[in-house]
Amino acid sequence: MTDKTELTRGKQLRQALSYRRKNGYDRISQGDLEAMESYCGQYKQFLDAGKTERECVDRTVALAEAAGFRAYERGMQLKPGDRVYRVNRGKAVMLAVMGRQGLEQGVNIAAAHIDSPRLDLKQNPLYETDELAYFKTHYYGGLRKYQWMAIPLELHGVVALKSGDVIRVSVGDGEGDPRFTICDLLPHLGAEHAKKPLSEAFPGENLNILVGSRPLADDEDSDRVKIAVLDLLNRKYGIVEEDFISAELSAVPAFKADDIGFDRSLIGAYGHDDRVCAFASLMALLQLETPERTAVCMLADKEEIGSEGVSGMQSSAFDVFMEDLCAGQGVNLGQCFEKSFCLSADVTAAYDPNFAEVYEKRNSAFVNYGMGLCKYTGARGKSSASDASAEVVAYVRRILDEAGVVWQMAELGKVDAGGGGTVACYMANRNIDTLDAGVPVLSMHAPFETVGKLDCYMTYRGMCALFAALGM
Repeated sequence: MTDKTELTRGKQLRQALSYRRKNGYDRISQGDLEAMESYCGQYKQFLDAGKTERECVDRTVALAEAAGFRAYERGMQLKPGDRVYRVNRGKAVMLAVMGRQGLEQGVNIAAAHIDSPRLDLKQNPLYETDELAYFKTHYYGGLRKYQWMAIPLELHGVVALKSGDVIRVSVGDGEGDPRFTICDLLPHLGAEHAKKPLSEAFPGENLNILVGSRPLADDEDSDRVKIAVLDLLNRKYGIVEEDFISAELSAVPAFKADDIGFDRSLIGAYGHDDRVCAFASLMALLQLETPERTAVCMLADKEEIGSEGVSGMQSSAFDVFMEDLCAGQGVNLGQCFEKSFCLSADVTAAYDPNFAEVYEKRNSAFVNYGMGLCKYTGARGKSSASDASAEVVAYVRRILDEAGVVWQMAELGKVDAGGGGTVACYMANRNIDTLDAGVPVLSMHAPFETVGKLDCYMTYRGMCALFAALGM
């Protein structure tokens, strides 16, 4: 016969000692739901306005200036509550709200990236074959190539002329604009092709974008379609073929951000990785008044290819910005960094039951379970991970719980199943305590990714809690 007292004691022990995750919708209020919908509506607008890192910077600056931020000039005297930003070569942006404490006490940093996987045009991209005109591409970031075929594409970027003028290009997102595509093989002729492994069936050199088929009239040379395309580009943008050499043009999916599901609980869009965390970090900073510790938002470029280059997180541009702020208070940069804290605001993999074999369910992030904290990323043996300390994880747990943020722990798939990286290790290399935190994503790096609205909103709430924190 079962002892009821022991059962009661067992339940009490389970409640007191065991760890059980709970769906966020069972934990939030009606007010949170309304705030969530408002926030996500703004986020969708941000996504549609920023299909490239340059466009994200433009949108960020517009939002920042509307919130009282001004461009930082070296030597500028700043006081608590002042709001400044610096743009790095049009592709990255750093923002700060000065706190009441001096910079020798450290700063709170949210570091995200605003680049996303895409198809970049090669420097000599335009060619014609068999009376069809194409652009040659080189894919940027980790992607599954087949996902980029037979979908509508837009063209975004800049063309820099020898004169020094820079021409902005955006084709496909305007009313009545044409769009582009990469053609796939029809199934009727694909029997042999279907036998190839994915890594061989879709070579990168075959990701050629169809851009035209109408030949130039009154001409008998073999490249009439190509010349007709060049004529159209010259009339609209004033460029010639040689100008492609100094251009940065990217093909991105021609999708708008949309609600997903009958219940509209999800958002589908291109670029959630990592603009969903970039937007959360930015909006949390914009709503600050005068924090105790100075709050800094770093929106970096080039994370998808290793954070290299002058606009990536490995660049000293961030150090120079912080050093300039420190110089205004006579503070040593190293002293500031050693007392600073950073949330590396990057997405994590959401558990997908359709591909359960690559996830370790106990340690995976779930949609609608809130902001995902990731102690380490990397691959096989935690390679290239910063691996936050136990003290750092405990600190973040505390500030999130005190702020009522719904959060969960996360891991990027099974051990030896693969892996990935963030900017966390580059912040940690600066002697800054750092932890990865962000939104769980389904179909990560696909042309159309999916996230939960609740997780988006809770990540924003988590960034607000970070900026309000007093330090470890």
